[in-house]
Parts: sequence; structure tokens; C-alpha cells
Amino acid sequence: MAERWLSVDAIAAHLGVNPETIYKWITRKRLPAHKVGRLWKFLGPEVDQWVKGGQAGAEGRGADSKGAN
Repeated sequence: MAERWLSVDAIAAHLGVNPETIYKWITRKRLPAHKVGRLWKFLGPEVDQWVKGGQAGAEGRGADSKGAN
């Protein structure tokens, strides 16, 4: 069975954050997301791997500014 695509609200609930945080993470922290028409969709395992890789915890840093304060 194929992975189920999740909405912004579903992935926010999965991670325990506000949906607005998801939109910020898409652009600022490169949260793995796929645009389908006007909607953002997510695969749970991709997002889980991203979190486990430490990307969500890099406070105040974009993926391109590692080490910058």
C-alpha cells in the first residue's frame, strides 16, 4: 500500500506544532513538502526523517546559514 499524503493540518498535529509553523519551516528550514496545485502535501516518513536529522531543532537558522548567529 502506498504512503498516504498528509495535509498541513495533519502534519502539524503529527508534530505537535501550529500549522503556521509548518509554512515557516517549508521556506526557512526546508521541511520536505510537495506542492499539489495550491496545497502543500507531506509524506510522514519524509518528515519524520527530517526531524530525526535535526533540521527542526536548528533554531533561528536556515539550511543555508549553518553556523551563523
